[in-house]
Amino acid sequence: MILPIVAYGDPVLRKKATDINKEYPKLDELLSNMWETMYGAHGVGLAAPQIGLPIRLFIIDASPFADDEELSAEDREQLTNFKQVFINAVIEDESGEEWAFNEGCLSIPDIREDVFRNEDLTITYYDENFEKHTQEFSGIAARVIQHEYDHIEGVLFTDKLSGLKKRLLKGKLSNISKGKIKVDYRMRFPAAKKGR
Repeated sequence: MILPIVAYGDPVLRKKATDINKEYPKLDELLSNMWETMYGAHGVGLAAPQIGLPIRLFIIDASPFADDEELSAEDREQLTNFKQVFINAVIEDESGEEWAFNEGCLSIPDIREDVFRNEDLTITYYDENFEKHTQEFSGIAARVIQHEYDHIEGVLFTDKLSGLKKRLLKGKLSNISKGKIKVDYRMRFPAAKKGR
């Protein structure tokens, strides 16, 4: 089932999410709905807070990046089958050069900006079968993880922009929170809800 994606301005996007355990109700169904929702919105990642759940869960399918000829062969290879579930994730280490890449977010449609992030990371997480992993990622894979990880920490990519950029985007962000935007996927807008 395709779920509505929570828009910028909803308080759930600012909450630090909580851990879950393997008894979390209907986890398989939730994951299935999240995949369907993400693909329906043409995303490469989706975090539970983006569908209104303040839990430490996000999914990534970065394989669409594997077709990008501008990426290195190493990056493209790493992204080819990069489809994973991350539960109760903790970034253990971020290292390497900070580099800029143009990011967007399903909760903040029609806004894309260059964001600086570290090149490499080490992350510990549980998969959908609650098996624990500690893995290293680099390049685009690391970046997509960092973006989705920020969601479970209550951080948005716009928080990482300069003060000037934030001021320039203020009107657009306000319009998103009021539902004054056209998107081709279901969204839930916080300001529209208050007016009812």
